[in-house]
Amino acid sequence: MNAIITAPELAAETVGPRPPVLLDIRWQLSMAKATGAAPFDGRAAYEAGHLPGAVFVDLDAELAGPPGSGGRHPLPDVAEFGRVMRRAGVSAGTPVVVYDGGQGWAAARAWWLLRWTGHEDVRVLDGGLAAWTGELSTEIPTPAEGDFQPVPGALKLLDADGAAELARTGVLLDARAGERYRGEVEPIDRVGGHIPGALSAPTTENVGPDGRLLPVDDLVVRFKDLGAFDTEVGVYCGSGVSGAHEVLALAVAGIPAALYAGSWSEWSSDESRPVATGADPQ
Repeated sequence: MNAIITAPELAAETVGPRPPVLLDIRWQLSMAKATGAAPFDGRAAYEAGHLPGAVFVDLDAELAGPPGSGGRHPLPDVAEFGRVMRRAGVSAGTPVVVYDGGQGWAAARAWWLLRWTGHEDVRVLDGGLAAWTGELSTEIPTPAEGDFQPVPGALKLLDADGAAELARTGVLLDARAGERYRGEVEPIDRVGGHIPGALSAPTTENVGPDGRLLPVDDLVVRFKDLGAFDTEVGVYCGSGVSGAHEVLALAVAGIPAALYAGSWSEWSSDESRPVATGADPQ
């Protein structure tokens, strides 16, 4: 099954015989530490207008555990994640479509968590809400309780040691901006740089100017150029959100990849772990 769905395809499915559960995951990376700006309020954006029938899911509170030594967005408690999904109306046999404001990172995090915990029919709205041309709603739905029971392990997951090993034996992609990979700036985490051996592969380069993923053939060329074929592939980012978007892009290109969910925020919190800087992977 394709991991993405276009806005016209979604419009047709919502009035079809098997409409998907819609999850609104609007979220933005908080830059308050660096800029002093107020954090983005995804719930307020949702309440101002969302796809009809969509349920809001809070990434920070419901798709991540409390920040700490495991990173800024560690994986949520699996049982609690299951409760959140059931409250949103998610059932094992019902298709799910997730979307955000258009960047795709937050929606990909929800996609990855659902796929990792065993849901087989989950897609991301390509281009997010920005690609939707239909009407929006301010009505807050009350869906019937779903029956989804999460069972982790359907997708590959890396810890810090596994990421370090994969950087030596396979391909480990760093989905953050190049300047953070090189260690030139670090607005959020303790120190800049990258895991030794990781390759810089900003997930922003997987999308076009319209915010949608590049065509499949272009993604295939990009990942082949990075050596991400016929080998084990892993991805990390700052905290396991934009990295999920790169895993999504790899899936669209036909490449299974593991996610290091703790990512740089976990790696860099331990001063004993090595840090590489500059454009050289090592």
